[in-house]
Amino acid sequence: MKNHELAGVFRRMGRLLDVKGENVFKVRSYFKAADQLEGLPEDIEIVQQENRLADISGIGKAFQSKIIEFCQTGKIQSYENLITELPESLLDLFQVPSLGPKKIKELYAHYHVTSVSDLEVVLQKPDIRTLKGFQKKTIDKIIEGLALYKKKQALMDIASATRLAERIMTDMRAQTSIKKIVAAGSVRRMKETIRDIDLLGVAEDSADIMDAFVRLPYVKTIQSYGTTKSSILTDNDIQVDLRIVDESQFGAAWIYFTGSKNFNILLRQLAMTNNQKVNEYGVFQVDDEEELILAKKTEKDCFKALNLPYIPPEVREDIGFRGGVSVLCGEESHFRLKRTIKALVDYSDMKGDLHVHSSWSDGKDNIETLVQAAIKREYQYIGICDHSEKLVIANGLSAEAVFKKKKEIAVLQNKYPRIHILHAAEVEIDRDGNLDYDDDVLQSFDIVIAAIHTGHEQSAEQLTQRLLTAIENPFVHVIAHPTGAHLGKREPYDIDFNRVCQAAVKNHVCLEINAFPVRMDLNAQRSHIASQYGVKLMINTDAHAQEHLDYMIYGVGVARRAWLKSDDVVNTGSRAVFLEWLNAKK
Repeated sequence: MKNHELAGVFRRMGRLLDVKGENVFKVRSYFKAADQLEGLPEDIEIVQQENRLADISGIGKAFQSKIIEFCQTGKIQSYENLITELPESLLDLFQVPSLGPKKIKELYAHYHVTSVSDLEVVLQKPDIRTLKGFQKKTIDKIIEGLALYKKKQALMDIASATRLAERIMTDMRAQTSIKKIVAAGSVRRMKETIRDIDLLGVAEDSADIMDAFVRLPYVKTIQSYGTTKSSILTDNDIQVDLRIVDESQFGAAWIYFTGSKNFNILLRQLAMTNNQKVNEYGVFQVDDEEELILAKKTEKDCFKALNLPYIPPEVREDIGFRGGVSVLCGEESHFRLKRTIKALVDYSDMKGDLHVHSSWSDGKDNIETLVQAAIKREYQYIGICDHSEKLVIANGLSAEAVFKKKKEIAVLQNKYPRIHILHAAEVEIDRDGNLDYDDDVLQSFDIVIAAIHTGHEQSAEQLTQRLLTAIENPFVHVIAHPTGAHLGKREPYDIDFNRVCQAAVKNHVCLEINAFPVRMDLNAQRSHIASQYGVKLMINTDAHAQEHLDYMIYGVGVARRAWLKSDDVVNTGSRAVFLEWLNAKK
């Protein structure tokens, strides 16, 4: 569908018009139109062909004509005209943390800053402090934001990488005779952040396949071109590598190109202890300098030849393999490994999502829409979790609004008895560790998820103490996104995570694995550490729209990389078991 592509054009137009100094209401209309398109459950091209554009709320005649133009020509002329007046590189500045539209307009007006490289130069000018709003503290924050922006440019979040990999694989299947194409590398291992994308394929005529690959419409640069391996840069500067291998060696190749590098080293060390050799071509028995092929066609065959159970891609890392090669050797270790892998949490285990924002605060959809989406995913419970009062930027709820929302949930609960709708809240933890609502309001919730959204600049001790104070509050069930990580915007807080884990166990409070792709917090390493302390984890999406419920798969990926079992994650429990856990906390 072109919905997201078109929404992106409207957002870019809105930003550029803002810099140009257009009327604020005109600027906002572009962002509202983009939101409507992204939330549309059907293909905008079909809606346009059936002359139903007028039925879309917030899409007036001016936007209807632009949509028709885009669907028919693939572009919008008014946007093409706009980028002749203002360079598209200005849009990159909006990705720099701490640099908002007002500051970008100031920089453009006074220094004609049109790119990130221009910004780097201007920030060194002594007279920049004479600009309104550009004091030393502000400039220092922008410089920090620039460093994060550069880091983000080198890395994608797992959702963006997965979408791109799936788009390429879909196009290759539709446009070529490729027999098989799959993701490998860090995308398959479900890493939280991805540098580049590795694809592996099988084909009768690899030359034709590679020719089609390098000619995909979104290819910006051909990095390398060959009959068995080619590499491209997409129009978003993402490197994608495609390798074509013989079908008889596919299993060995998939293991090798999935990695990780350290896991492959571990397998080679294990093979050597048994006079074996393992590489991308297969598993071999080595005797008197002779090599006998043992397995190569499937991954399971290759692992079996190494006397190992099938090891899922997510755990082919250092995490959990702390004993090195000895973990993989011997019958007892083999049995423990097989039993542990079998118990790993799976997406099918998830019974509910407890951190879902509705239109009561900063979510896009109303509660009923979210409930219906949860039922479609066969969830047994859902937590409608809106922001608390002090988070004004997210339209946090007053105490009066809290109780109105609770009444709405009660009505919907009668209408949808098959799912348990929990009245939840993401309650702000203030600078002293206190919660936003008083006890009378807190005890009205079915579940309280406490979180930090402000005061990130505090010291490690202050941030740690805020979390500890919140954890000790008897009304708190969960700490959301505990380390405050935000990809490309903010590094994790420097906190004493060990003390946080110890307090969570003592007070029977969960730590969240936040599956929203730009958060992924806790990450796999810290989730593993938490589980070693005995902390119970909760995987939530932090959804702000019904489609965000699909992010659960990425949170499960984190949990699997952390070697978490179903029992480690509280929202794998059935409705009855989960409610029993809630009641026990009370």
